[in-house]
Amino acid sequence: MALVCKIELSQTDGITLTVINKDGNITQTATFDGTIITLTCKGQDDTSTITQKTDSITIDCKDFIVNAESITCKSTKDTLHEAEGTFSINSTKTSAFTSSADMNVSATTKLNLKAADFTATATNSAKVTALTTTINGDNKASVTGLELALTGTTSASLKGATVKAAADTTMDVEGLTTTVKGQITNIQGSLVTLG
Repeated sequence: MALVCKIELSQTDGITLTVINKDGNITQTATFDGTIITLTCKGQDDTSTITQKTDSITIDCKDFIVNAESITCKSTKDTLHEAEGTFSINSTKTSAFTSSADMNVSATTKLNLKAADFTATATNSAKVTALTTTINGDNKASVTGLELALTGTTSASLKGATVKAAADTTMDVEGLTTTVKGQITNIQGSLVTLG
């Protein structure tokens, strides 16, 4: 394979280095014009370009691949990662996402969180709001708190094969109309007052 190599010097345009591979139909060009450094690799179908200015570096290519033992990316201002296709983050070890301010996670259609064990903790308050909210435990579901309030604006239902309500001190069951019904109904107590 024979290459054609050219060096062009100009007091107005700067320096241009060119390497031409006629067999592979590839042209490599490096230009230094006093303001911008441009590295171009042009093939038959694709072209990649690195453009360097005093305040920026721009890379245009079809595939951008970085292989390193460790990578650190830091910006003193904003950072943006955007993909018009699939955006994936994979780690074989522990992953951490932290923010010293607010953090917003949103999805236009579905948001799925999945783990062998899942814990969500808030130091002040936690709120789950949806048009329909379902909390399901295949084996057991527990809701605990120093005070517990369950409220339904229109109706509230509690249903199970066996339902038990117990209070350590006082239990009040109150309603505009209250019905206690069962094929067998037991009302027990050392003191029972009706009416």
